[in-house]
Amino acid sequence: MESSSVSPAPPWHHLSADAVIAQLGSDRHQGLSHEAIQQRQAQYGRNELIESGRRPKWQILLDQFRNIMLIMLLVVAVISGVLDIVEALEEQTIPFPKDAIAILVVVILNGILGYVQEARAEDALAALKSMAAPKVRVLREGKITEIDSPELVVGDIFFLEAGVKVAADGRLIEAVNLQIREAALTGEAEAASKNADKLLPEDTELGDRDNLVFAGTEVNQGRGVAVVTAIGMNTELGKIAAALDAVEQEPTPLQKRMTELGNRLVWIALVLVAVVVVGGTLYDRALFGHLVEVSLSMAVAVIPEGLPAVITVTLALGTQRMVKRHALIRRLPTVETLGSVTTICSDKTGTLTQNKMVVQAIATPSYRAKVSGHGYDPTGEFYDISATSADALYERQLLLLAGALCNDALLKQHAAEWVILGDPTEGALLPLALKGGLDPSALRHNAERVVEFPFDADRKRMSVVYRTSSIPDLPTDAPYWMATKGSPELTLERCQWQQVGTAVTPLTPENRQHVLAANNDLAAQGLRVLGLAYRYWAEPPAADSLETSEQELVWLGLVGILDPPRPEVLEAVATCRTAGIRPIMITGDHQLTAKAIASQIGICNWGDRALTGRDIEKFTPAELDAATLEVNVYARVSPEHKLRIVKSLQHHGDIVAMTGDGVNDAPALKQADIGVAMGITGTDVTKEASDMVLLDDNFATIVAATEEGRIIYSNIRRFIKYILGSNIGEVITIASSPLLGLGGVPLTPLQILWMNLVTDGLPALALAVEPGDPDVMKRPPIPPNESIFGRGLGSYMVRVGLILAIVSITLMVWAYGYTATHPVEGLEPNRWATMVFTTLCLAQMGHALAVRSTSRLTLEMSPRSNPYIWVSVILTTCLQLLLIYVPALRRFFGTHLLSATELAVCIGFSSLVFVWVELEKLLLRFLRKRAPLEL
Repeated sequence: MESSSVSPAPPWHHLSADAVIAQLGSDRHQGLSHEAIQQRQAQYGRNELIESGRRPKWQILLDQFRNIMLIMLLVVAVISGVLDIVEALEEQTIPFPKDAIAILVVVILNGILGYVQEARAEDALAALKSMAAPKVRVLREGKITEIDSPELVVGDIFFLEAGVKVAADGRLIEAVNLQIREAALTGEAEAASKNADKLLPEDTELGDRDNLVFAGTEVNQGRGVAVVTAIGMNTELGKIAAALDAVEQEPTPLQKRMTELGNRLVWIALVLVAVVVVGGTLYDRALFGHLVEVSLSMAVAVIPEGLPAVITVTLALGTQRMVKRHALIRRLPTVETLGSVTTICSDKTGTLTQNKMVVQAIATPSYRAKVSGHGYDPTGEFYDISATSADALYERQLLLLAGALCNDALLKQHAAEWVILGDPTEGALLPLALKGGLDPSALRHNAERVVEFPFDADRKRMSVVYRTSSIPDLPTDAPYWMATKGSPELTLERCQWQQVGTAVTPLTPENRQHVLAANNDLAAQGLRVLGLAYRYWAEPPAADSLETSEQELVWLGLVGILDPPRPEVLEAVATCRTAGIRPIMITGDHQLTAKAIASQIGICNWGDRALTGRDIEKFTPAELDAATLEVNVYARVSPEHKLRIVKSLQHHGDIVAMTGDGVNDAPALKQADIGVAMGITGTDVTKEASDMVLLDDNFATIVAATEEGRIIYSNIRRFIKYILGSNIGEVITIASSPLLGLGGVPLTPLQILWMNLVTDGLPALALAVEPGDPDVMKRPPIPPNESIFGRGLGSYMVRVGLILAIVSITLMVWAYGYTATHPVEGLEPNRWATMVFTTLCLAQMGHALAVRSTSRLTLEMSPRSNPYIWVSVILTTCLQLLLIYVPALRRFFGTHLLSATELAVCIGFSSLVFVWVELEKLLLRFLRKRAPLEL
């Protein structure tokens, strides 16, 4: 790896191959000497990607115990344990601090739970490393040898051939029919044709640097020779790796809200403890020991120990539901973050479109038509735009014949699906021929191909010569026929004639202008346009006569090809608009194609502004921020551009989901709040950098996952209302006991842990699977800065907590007096505390049933809509009774046996909370009828 002192690399694509070789001190015929190789290895290091320091596993585990709520519980556990040990020593018994042990177990389990979430290895760099070729052929000291790719140095001459992965960035010296797949790096679906002789402007975008090759890409066909210009972290792949490693992931909205919640709860606990201990001690110093015991119980009661586990399980259940909707969640907090998404930045090819090239229009000198159909299915119709005649149809059939025979792709049917083997653009011409009544497979099986001039980047054409006798119904006396296809402009310039009906007429300047106008018209629709032509030969042209053979052609016409939008995307984009989510297209394709697709599916209007990567390079951060407020289509963008766009959107406060499939997308995916990788076409690098993987590569799946995220966040708020409302009631009840002069603590830390983990936890898990509101996607996104207590949640918790406390304190006062004045043989006088414990637990069961809806009564909701809530309530009630009536559990949890009458009193008091919440719903319904409000 080069040191930071090395000056920036020159624009190699702007220099000739000889100039590059000279500047790098190499030799195109001899390569590097042994001494030069050693010197460069010492200077530049090895040709591999370097991973910067990441948190080790032990540090991730340690970080879990920096959570303020867990720290507070640890303090409580230590103090509780010390008090238990001191008490045991005074009584000369064996110390067994069960409260401290229980709290420590909970703390450790929560820490492990957090560790499991965060300890997923960051394998993006490992995936990037795997893209390097293990072996590479090089020229050194005049000899061709094979070395390991990490041994490559700047200035090495290396060789390329079909199937080889490029091991380093390089400037081409030779290129023969060389095509390289660069989609993983540039986003371009088509293989890039390379030309060693080109000199390109300095500002040429990465995807257009046809005289360079890049590490991590793959040779599709042909061969080449190149000189290494960059290795390791200085390659384009290495720059992406560095950008990926430098991106720091921000906490998700849920993580921020849970941090806020933890901080508030701890401060509330500290204030309450201080008030109770200080205030009580000032009132009566003799109460200090009792007040410390009360304060420990209060501290445990404030912290919802079961909440992290419930949230984790809820998010895990959400991931299972999302898999059924073809979205695989890699990081649990992503599930909730989806509910806050305000912007979805989507790639075009394969996500918004079908990734299937389909001919949509044809134009010959006297015939124009639209073509229907989906994908590569050969079912479709020609919808004539011009007047149709037998002569016009002859033109059309000759055009289809040329497209079917000047072709190397294959059309196959697998089960019920038609697929293309080969280049998708070529493949699009095969179902077109079938729609016109021609059978490409039969034609090519019988046709005898005698000469071929393959496609190259300079000519942008392909020609094949057939023996005419092997092609049925080709009316000619000439024994050989050549079909040509390629760039409309470059093919047209080789034509002197045109096919008009069954006649061949001269191609006049006016005719040429007509063809170019038709080409521009198709291009303006975002179509990729091919031109087709032909000529006859008396003798087959020589294989090396390419330049002289593609002359005096007969122009046939134009074919307009489009990668059509997915049928379900139009509805998905409309749903985004209804839900207040802004869809944005960010693609490596050309601006015209991007705008055409975006306007078809509703992402933008045709006249709206669109930006290219070159535009973005010229923008200052402030100018880009201004542009991202209004622009919804970005074309021809590089990795750096995508990253800048995402950062700019986040600067506006947006919660951004970003899709991608290539290595170039990985930094932007990691920067985005939700990185979404393509499961089918995505690279390993992209998947490792992502938060979510689309199993079907479909934009509509992102929208479905967003809906699921909103439902999950609603359920999280629902069970937080339930859990914290109950905790508030517990805290107030505990705090009131010394103020009322009762001779003990109503709840021990162990009993509180039981309530927070079991009595709260099981119903909370059931609330997590509550069905979603049917209008969930008709509301705006959840504001990312919204407090967890927002939209009435805080006031609800306080209100219900107060009611629960009033009910429990009333019961506690009555039970304390009742058990003191009504001794029962075999029953402990301190059973009043067990009655409080039982009432609190059973009251939470009624609250769990009522909290399912803010407007509908429990009786109005079908038990079948969420049977888990009923199961959890019944199961938890039974477990609570076991703590009272099973001797071993009674001893461990410090409860006392209750009579049937006392248990009935507990049930009666606890039902009052359920009644209160249901009455609130009726009152709310009444107020809405009187004066409709948005609540």
